[in-house]
Amino acid sequence: MGIPMDVRDAWVNHRTKSSNFMIPSPDEDLKFLRSQMCTQEGVRAGVKSASIACVASAVPTLIAVRTLPWAKANLNYTAQALIISAASIAAYFITADKTILECARRNTRTLYDKPS
Repeated sequence: MGIPMDVRDAWVNHRTKSSNFMIPSPDEDLKFLRSQMCTQEGVRAGVKSASIACVASAVPTLIAVRTLPWAKANLNYTAQALIISAASIAAYFITADKTILECARRNTRTLYDKPS
């Protein structure tokens, strides 16, 4: 199922040819490049933070489940996975958002401080 390859290629080629009626300025290309770099920087920082949060939340969770009677009785595998993944996901998005905003702020500051 899906779109046949020749139809898909024809649609993509038609789309790229018809959407190039305006030529972007070099400043727009630089803005796009800077935004891509900010996004990549945010993803890298988010992955680092998520991996640290994963280990930092997995170790105490797994130790608690094996030693504390309440955790043994009430935290099944799904609860353990939810605790660990929630911490990792939150750390990823918070760190990526802060990093992207900081990078965008830095880029804006360099644009306004640039001599004309």
